[in-house]
Amino acid sequence: MARHPSVVIMGVVCVGAFVALALAGPWWGWLLVPLGIGAQMLNEYNLHRYIFHLKPPRRQWAFDLLYQAHYGHHDFPTNTKLFFVPIWIALPMLAANTLLVWAIAALLGVAQAHWVAIAIVPAGGVAMFMVYEWFHMTAHLNLPKSAIARRVTRLHNQHHFRDFSKWFHVSPGGEIIDRVMGTDIDAAALKQQQRIEFIRTLGMTPDDPRLLAARTRFAPKYGLSDKEVARAGIVPAA
Repeated sequence: MARHPSVVIMGVVCVGAFVALALAGPWWGWLLVPLGIGAQMLNEYNLHRYIFHLKPPRRQWAFDLLYQAHYGHHDFPTNTKLFFVPIWIALPMLAANTLLVWAIAALLGVAQAHWVAIAIVPAGGVAMFMVYEWFHMTAHLNLPKSAIARRVTRLHNQHHFRDFSKWFHVSPGGEIIDRVMGTDIDAAALKQQQRIEFIRTLGMTPDDPRLLAARTRFAPKYGLSDKEVARAGIVPAA
């Protein structure tokens, strides 16, 4: 986690925001931090469901963007280089959300709108983003886990290996959003539900030309061997 650029940069931004609040921010800024935590949990769900799980584009350049953002993580769920949100997604979203909150606060006439934006986005929001990255990473690693981490892992495994249209949350507590949005799997349904065909390739056949092209193109970037790439393109016998 400490070797991934986006995690490191976002971590520095988060620490900087809390230091700024502590040294120069208004006292009420701390009351807004929980708003950022809640907003990031909604952001996590919406980004995962509506952007990262978009219907695979026909154009290869668009497919390649989503492959780097998320499709590749489903294709190779144990590849550590595909665990984390890419820097080219994390930083623009940080900037856009900060500007959006500042603009709304300014339009409402808040005298110190910049502190509202700092407390909600770089402080609360990014802190929750770091929590997400931690629990997402540990969900894919075989190591000792707390009860909360084991629950996150169990539900996230259902998303990866049972039904990729369910359980879009990862952060602890985010399952409430899935239940409200109808994207949870209850215990009874889980017993009856069959595993979706070609689940690791999000319903595409493993030898889909777009997948073959993306794997070949990004194999060096993600450290994929020729054997891994070849094995991923094999269509299981009926």
